[in-house]
Amino acid sequence: MASFNKVILMGNLTRDPELRYTPKGMAIAKIGVAVNRVWTNEAGEKKEEVTFVDVDVFGRTAENVGQYMRKGRPILIEGRLRLDQWDDKQTGAKRSKLGVVAETVQFLGGAPGAGEGGGAPGAPAAPRAARPAAASAPAAEPVEGDGPPESDDVPF
Repeated sequence: MASFNKVILMGNLTRDPELRYTPKGMAIAKIGVAVNRVWTNEAGEKKEEVTFVDVDVFGRTAENVGQYMRKGRPILIEGRLRLDQWDDKQTGAKRSKLGVVAETVQFLGGAPGAGEGGGAPGAPAAPRAARPAAASAPAAEPVEGDGPPESDDVPF
């Protein structure tokens, strides 16, 4: 039986990242992302719904998220769904929560204080990737993860 587990989210951080390390030294950043959906109903009224998603980021990417991201900053995440299950200690009932494990993360928007909202005052600017001068729209800023290195001949 074939299966495919891929999630792409773009939204804003709901809180500052919580950066921790495992006993073996692996970095883990826990972040919350708010994803908004806006639509017009049959009566012509604008409606909005917000979905809050918990995301876990690992390795060097987690360290970058912990260093550069703050509450309110826009972010793009590609990852996979993960179902956590446990027994409630107080009631003994089975509990579960669906979350996302990030595989790649991109910082969106400009550096904090550079005329774009969502940045924490005094926070360091995210590192910039080399881009062609002809790019007219602001591009997402890649954060390299622990995966295989990208080829130098990739056009983006």
